[in-house]
This record gives sequence, structure tokens and C-alpha cells, in this order.
Amino acid sequence: MATKAVDLRSDTVTKPSEAMRAAMAAADVEDDILGSDPTARRFEAEMARIMGKEAALFVPSGTMANLISVLVHCDTRGSEVILGDNSHIHVYEHGGISTLGGVHPKTIPNDPDGTMDIDKIVAAVRSRDGSLYYPITRLVCLENTQGNCGGKCLSVEYTDKVGEVAKTHGLKLHIDGARIFNASAALGVPVDRLVRAADSVSVGLAKGIGAPIGSVIVGSKAFIHKATILRKTLGGGIRQVGILCAAAEVAVRDTVGKLADDHRKAKVLADGLKKIEHFTVDLASVETNLVFFDMADARISPAKLCQILEQRNVLATPIGSKSVRLAVHYQISDGDVQYTLKCIEEAVEEILTCDAKLDHLTNGATTNS
Repeated sequence: MATKAVDLRSDTVTKPSEAMRAAMAAADVEDDILGSDPTARRFEAEMARIMGKEAALFVPSGTMANLISVLVHCDTRGSEVILGDNSHIHVYEHGGISTLGGVHPKTIPNDPDGTMDIDKIVAAVRSRDGSLYYPITRLVCLENTQGNCGGKCLSVEYTDKVGEVAKTHGLKLHIDGARIFNASAALGVPVDRLVRAADSVSVGLAKGIGAPIGSVIVGSKAFIHKATILRKTLGGGIRQVGILCAAAEVAVRDTVGKLADDHRKAKVLADGLKKIEHFTVDLASVETNLVFFDMADARISPAKLCQILEQRNVLATPIGSKSVRLAVHYQISDGDVQYTLKCIEEAVEEILTCDAKLDHLTNGATTNS
């Protein structure tokens, strides 16, 4: 059994590296609410530069980053945002844009590759003719990578097209970039080019790149000024936040370059799963660090499989009644990948053996009766 857990539940489970802990301990800090924390100012300026935007703002979470971004763009209650029906903002953020901002979501189906059909985006834009019946469309949201579609990457060409649609119709474009560095690494496109068409981007720090907490919002100076006010309204202002920004600086410096290796390990994991006849895996769909596989045998449930894996110190996430998700991150080694595959094979054998014994006992009882 592994002496430590091989935690594949999410790329959010990473622990701070020794370099991150050292940077946090040594961080030069002041009161960020008063705008004087030097580490925060330096980190935000660097993130704005990396993303090719005018300004940036550190916030405690990706959910808050997306909420603030949507509310800044949709500053009139009753505004409408176009977004994917399988997007993180729509599915996993507790309806915050509606409950807190009065923003109406207009959902479009996410295609298997994570995109939304361009023609459907255009058709979803409400006319601004002063209609008495409809909300006014103000924003389009994309997600890159698209988590619920297996970590698929949105190409720069697609993003640019959506940006053109938004501009043509007088809309803004926000990108939920919780794993935008993964997309950049997988596509071989500089991250600033990947988000050039966006008016704002939320950049995840605590997922693929392994910082302990936080996200950064990037955009124009005017946008970030409004975002700073909303962050305070939502309770997201942190006094000596430079302690957290120091860890994030190390994460950007040390981990972004390792993302391609995470993707390689994910493909090795998917290839190993493909060889187990009781699963179905679409190898072509594994573009980044997320691996989804389906149960092809009705005797195996995701919940049961994950339960047995946990007994072997391998942690995974069941998704519905048929699928399991594994998330590779920089603290998963090649040895961890091989150990995981071994444990999955053993778990399958255990489940099928138990099922056969139960079937034998049931048939025996039926015959004797």
C-alpha cells in the first residue's frame, strides 16, 4: 500500500511546496485594503503583464473571481450573460450571478469539445430595441480549459471568433481561466495570445499550478478598479495578502513549466485504463490533466470502485452513475500513475469476484428452495 495518498480527486489538493512556504514566511507585507502591500502589488503587476492586460487583482477564490467579473460587466440588475450549460459558472458556483447580482443566465449547450456553437451564440443575443419582455444581453463567458468536457482546450481561433461576435454586438467577453495555463501548455500558444480577445479573465492559481489559495482577475484598469470595490463588498479583501501572493509567485515561477509533464502523465494513465476491458476511455479526449473513464460493466459502479481505491490510498472522484474523474497534478509522480493503475486493476478484480460469489450464493439458495 502507498505510504501517502495518491490524491487524484482534483488538482486543487496539492500542498504548498517548501519554496512556497519559505516565500510566505519571508514575504514583505503591508495592509492590502489600504493598497500598500508590496508583494501583492508586485504579483498583480506581473500577472497583468503575463496575461497581456492592463491590471490585475488577487481574490481568494475562482468562484469569487468569476462572480466579480460577471457583476462588473453586468452592472445593471436584470442583465443577461450567455454561457455554456456545462460551464463551471453555471453548474458549480451556487447560482451566485443570479442570487447576488440579479444576472440572468442564457445557457447554450457545450459541445463535446467544450465550445458553444457560434451561430447559437449569435442567435442568443437579445435585441437592444427596448423590448419590454427580455433582459439585455451584456456578456459572453467561455471556460478554458472546459472542465466538465474533460479538460478540453478552446483554441485561439475559436476564442477570437467569439470575441468578434461579442464586439459586433456590443458585448463583453469573460474567460473563466481556472486552468488557462494548462490550455496554453497543451496548445503551445502563449497565454496572453490565448486571451487577447477577452475583456476579463479569471486566472486560477490553486488548481494546475499548485498555489495554496487564490485566483487573479485581469482586465483594463477601469475594470479592475470596479472589481476592487466589489471584492471589498463581498468580503474578499485580505489585509496582509502578500503572504498568499508570495506563494502564488512561486507557483507561477516553478509550476507552469511542469504542466506539459502533467499532461503526459494523464495520457499514460488514460492509456493504461484503456487496456482494462471493463472501462471505456476516449484517448483523443485527454488533452490536459483530466482523465474521465466510463464503466462498461454494469457490475462496477463508480462509487464502489472509488471506495475500494480509497482503501488502497488512491483517491478518485465518482461522476454520476457511470464515470470516474482523475486529475493529475505536479505532485503526482510516474510511480503514482503506475500504482494507481495497479490498484484499479485489483479493485476491478475484487468487485467482480465478490459479485461472482454473491451470484453463486443466490443461485444456490434458489436451487435448494
